[in-house]
Amino acid sequence: MTSVTRVAGLSLAAAILLGTSSFNCAQAKPLMIVGLDEKLLWDDDGKPVLSAPGKDQVLIVDLADPENPKIAASLPLKNSVVGPPVNVAIDPTGTVALVADSVDVVKEGDALKQVPDNKIYVIDLKATPPKLAATIAGGKQPSGLSFSPDGKMALVANRGDSSISVLSVNGTDVKITGTISMPDSVAHVAFAPDGKHALVARFPGHKISVLDIAGDKVTYAKIDLPAGQWPYNVAVTPNSKIALTSDNGNSGASDGSVDTASVIDLEAKPPRIIDRVVVGDGPEGLGVSPKGDLAVSVILRGSNMKNAFFHEKNGSVSVLKIDGKK
Repeated sequence: MTSVTRVAGLSLAAAILLGTSSFNCAQAKPLMIVGLDEKLLWDDDGKPVLSAPGKDQVLIVDLADPENPKIAASLPLKNSVVGPPVNVAIDPTGTVALVADSVDVVKEGDALKQVPDNKIYVIDLKATPPKLAATIAGGKQPSGLSFSPDGKMALVANRGDSSISVLSVNGTDVKITGTISMPDSVAHVAFAPDGKHALVARFPGHKISVLDIAGDKVTYAKIDLPAGQWPYNVAVTPNSKIALTSDNGNSGASDGSVDTASVIDLEAKPPRIIDRVVVGDGPEGLGVSPKGDLAVSVILRGSNMKNAFFHEKNGSVSVLKIDGKK
């Protein structure tokens, strides 16, 4: 995919902040990272309204006192709300963060247009205050990403290249060590907590693909599961037994029709889709609780398309109870 695929909707957090966020609580001072995109808004018809770059920020937020969060650092780093809200992540030790910068806005004549970018920012969270440690050139339009359970590897989904970048992580020393070609554009890639597999959301292919992981080797197992329409996001339960998807339904937007979360049985040989749960119109954000008994799906509901027949003033959150594999 050489053109930019825009998001016509926002996650609940992004609707407030025009950004995406991730947090890590495995340290004395739990931190959250938030990307703020100041280049893109939408009009009442859901069409993009672009501004020149230069005002974006990446915030590091101290959540030691959850009811009184404090901004530990504000970094002037360009980033984008285009894509699933999984382009920022903190490693399991809470010492380093990654930000995938998928899209730039450039001037063409008198107009502005979106073009794919390829930057991955490495942020040192041990510094006081946290700071940018390095900028890596990755694949085209890097989007959803995740760290391995031990924090020594990261995977980045490149929507514009239909590929996965494999990164070695040693503190802030982050390097691209390999690239995995995929059959079509990929929105997100997520490790299973057991570290043996990762799942890839193939957005226009309407599939979830399985990667095998052994040490520092990552291979495409050619296991492709038929998700619902436009799978945007995938999350694995802490026991690595099942995974859930956000099947967006309309290429990054809501459309007035209900959509689903697909349930993947990862213990089956081979893995397979065993259920679909209706969650609402336009699921985007997705998360599983640390205990693995609950999940939440963030629903767009046409909340940024005021002239649409399906417009709702606010987005919503569907809370899913997980009981075994049901």
